[in-house]
Amino acid sequence: MPKLRSWSFLRYLTHLQVGLFLFGLGVAILLEAQIGLDPWSAFHEGISAQLGWSFGRVSQAAGALLIVSSWFAFEVRPGIGTVCNMALVGPWIDLLRVQAWFPEATNRVAGTLQFLLGMLVLGLGTAVYIGARMGAGPRDGFVLGLSGKSGRSVRRTRIEVELVVLGVALLMGGSIGLGTVLFALLMGPIMQTSLRLFRVSNDPSPT
Repeated sequence: MPKLRSWSFLRYLTHLQVGLFLFGLGVAILLEAQIGLDPWSAFHEGISAQLGWSFGRVSQAAGALLIVSSWFAFEVRPGIGTVCNMALVGPWIDLLRVQAWFPEATNRVAGTLQFLLGMLVLGLGTAVYIGARMGAGPRDGFVLGLSGKSGRSVRRTRIEVELVVLGVALLMGGSIGLGTVLFALLMGPIMQTSLRLFRVSNDPSPT
């Protein structure tokens, strides 16, 4: 990683922040589509209901567990990007959703189109922030690490992980909708295409 205060470091940090903004924007668009939670959010909701923990506490605990698992099982090292992902994406989502101009779907067709747009923006944000080479977020790092370890494509690995999480969320009583299924099946191909489009390495460890 470039030295702190160097121009290269500032450039990579700016790259990271743009990616995280796009990531938060994508999630906010998904939530306002109102056709169901993504599998991880449904999972967090279900675990929250079972344990009595807050949604945020479950999300943080799951993120920390994934970071540790990725580091020891797949040698995916966390970095500044990992911390920023956990600390900044949530505030971006909250800030965007309260804006008067932010789109809110009013019917199923509009919601489906908005959800698809949200996934595209989320895929773009993922490629941009990982491309900064300052570390990946907990879930993206886990998927990329598992993909590298197993030799399977990012597309296939992401679909498999999302379907497993979807199954657990269903068992735990999480909110499942059309958006949940769309995300589980399509986010993998979108993520892989975005990484290839921006020529981002599948190794998300910071340089």
